Amino acid sequence: MAPTQEQKRSNKAKVLAGGKPAKARIQRYLKSIEPRLKETGKKTLLLKGIKCSQAMGNLLKDMRAMQAPNVKHLTKKNAIVAFETEGQQSLEFLTTKNDCALFALASTNKKRPNNLVLGRTFDHQILDMVEVGILRFKSIHDYGGSIPKKRLGSKPLMLFLGDLWQQDSSCQKMQNLLIDFYRGDVIDKLMVAGLDHLIVFVAAQHPKTEQLIVHQHTYFCKLKKDPNNPASKVPVPYLLPCGPDMTMAIRRTQFASPDMWKEALKQPQALQKKKVKNHSTNIFGETIGRLHVEKQDVDKMGGRKVKALRRAEKAAKLEEMEALENELEKEGNELGQEFKQTFGFKQT
Repeated sequence: MAPTQEQKRSNKAKVLAGGKPAKARIQRYLKSIEPRLKETGKKTLLLKGIKCSQAMGNLLKDMRAMQAPNVKHLTKKNAIVAFETEGQQSLEFLTTKNDCALFALASTNKKRPNNLVLGRTFDHQILDMVEVGILRFKSIHDYGGSIPKKRLGSKPLMLFLGDLWQQDSSCQKMQNLLIDFYRGDVIDKLMVAGLDHLIVFVAAQHPKTEQLIVHQHTYFCKLKKDPNNPASKVPVPYLLPCGPDMTMAIRRTQFASPDMWKEALKQPQALQKKKVKNHSTNIFGETIGRLHVEKQDVDKMGGRKVKALRRAEKAAKLEEMEALENELEKEGNELGQEFKQTFGFKQT
């Protein structure tokens, strides 16, 4: 059980004063909520509004199945209006109490039927929210029990189709929120068996009202052997529609201010990669470096003296000496003949 607000204030005052909370369970709780360099996956809080229909309740159950185990579902109704100040304060309190960074609020009324608010918090404050209207919904149970359920801790493949995801700034922020909402735990490596479902998001505009529409389709990935290459160990995925499928119409948005968004994107210095000078990566992923070397004088450079080079050097010297001796001998003969001819010596 989490401590109450009064206990938190008193414990915070004790910690600031240099002391420790009196109860061990409160010490363990405060230690569990301390910030870490590498956090685990964000938890999601699912809750109902003032009025909630049966279909929206089934939608929250399907979202719980998709995001398990990092999810907490509150079954009681809450008098919360997300885009009002009091409602935002209530959401900040509930997310802080349940240690959840993401939330989804489902409600139904005459003005906004089948309403769903997706949002997230930063530093126990509302960061951004998107209100959507569910125009079409098909639950997991509508596909029957033949398709296996999502495995706990598995990662989804997410595919975003449509030019609006890159062209519209609101769509880009919506895409970032959906990725944060469904990605689960942050990991470094992934097994192929851990990819058991695919979520496809298609962005389009309504032809009459030009309202932004997002279609969500969920498929189960069934891995089988490649029939064309039985010897291959790489499986081939077969997609089966499994739900939940829905069509969402964007109604209202409240995105973070530039200063708050910049603060939320900051990383601790221990996790920041040090920039390596004179290093770059090309389009093929190869690392290219630049070296600054002083001007080299090749004549003064001493190479490695191996045995084969010493033999070649010795043979070259012998050849040079033999050529020099032959040349001297030739010059001596020529001088002798000139001397004989000059002084008239005859051969006897």
